[in-house]
Amino acid sequence: MKLARIVSNQNGISRRMASQLLAAGRIWVDGSVCRDGNEDISRFREVKIDKDIIQQAEPAYYLMLHKPAGYLSATRDDQHPTVMELIEPELRSHLHIGGRLDRASTGLLILSNDGTWSRRLTEPAVKIPKVYRVTTAEPISPETALRFAEGIWFEYEQLTTSPAQLEPLNDHEARVTIFEGRYHQVKRMFHAVGNRVTSLHRESMGSLVLDPELPVGGYRHLSGSEIRSIG
Repeated sequence: MKLARIVSNQNGISRRMASQLLAAGRIWVDGSVCRDGNEDISRFREVKIDKDIIQQAEPAYYLMLHKPAGYLSATRDDQHPTVMELIEPELRSHLHIGGRLDRASTGLLILSNDGTWSRRLTEPAVKIPKVYRVTTAEPISPETALRFAEGIWFEYEQLTTSPAQLEPLNDHEARVTIFEGRYHQVKRMFHAVGNRVTSLHRESMGSLVLDPELPVGGYRHLSGSEIRSIG
């Protein structure tokens, strides 16, 4: 919400008065004077008129989880355990999942209550690189890297994926980098070239790399620099 609107929503304060308060330097955001009424203010920021708080900052959560196989990327499910069951109970209701992994897949999973931030990780148009270690049922042909670099046609969405990178590790393993994160994208890309993924492990999303010290099923809060790296 725009800062000017937050101020003018207070009882007894008109839009004109809000503009006057901003111009006079009487509006504080996170401890600093702010005169820009057009600044977007999230619910995670504190706003004051002089010393009076008119918006209390909500706590923001940014978590990295090492997802095990067998857990759904969902908030609840009647049949299978979900990744939320790996998080302490008092945090669960606040969080959503930024970039899901299917039940069999493992690796980096991000959870947050900041939707604007997590969308920058997951929106296909933003094209943040996502890196996966993949094992396949059949040997990976030399042509696979070329096909991925050209993009793979997805009939259901009626589109061609953005060029992806494939780094062979051995006959059945590769490191694959995609820039969209569409539904089951990596598995569908291998299916399109006549192969099948038997295991999929996400190593990174943009600058966020799965912490090697994080045990399977464990999680930690992101550092300030990790949060800022996503913009």
